Amino acid sequence: QVQLLESGGGLVQPGGSLRLSCASSTTVSTNIFSLYTMGWYRQAPGKQRELVATSIRGTTTTYTDSVKGRFTISRDNAKRTLYLQMNSLRPEDTAVYYCNLKIVRTDYWGQGTQITVSS
Repeated sequence: QVQLLESGGGLVQPGGSLRLSCASSTTVSTNIFSLYTMGWYRQAPGKQRELVATSIRGTTTTYTDSVKGRFTISRDNAKRTLYLQMNSLRPEDTAVYYCNLKIVRTDYWGQGTQITVSS
């Protein structure tokens, strides 16, 4: 069973920045881990969970339109860790953010970390 531990959430003013981290408990080799697809999702109150950004097999990144140019997804395969650098945060970015790791046909999720953007 793989566990994902997110950190870095909190309260930030509009225009501010935060960096989320997601550490994976998997013990596979760095080369194998680099092939996994990982992503960040978020869920705002009363809304469905949405995909924010993905790191596909460590070579390709995708972003939902609303965060393009503001958020950057990255990973350190040696540390088995995924990151999300969030700049120019807006109130509409307020949500619980979840880390996701896909291994074959299984999805693993973190517990979620709250991001609140408010003045």
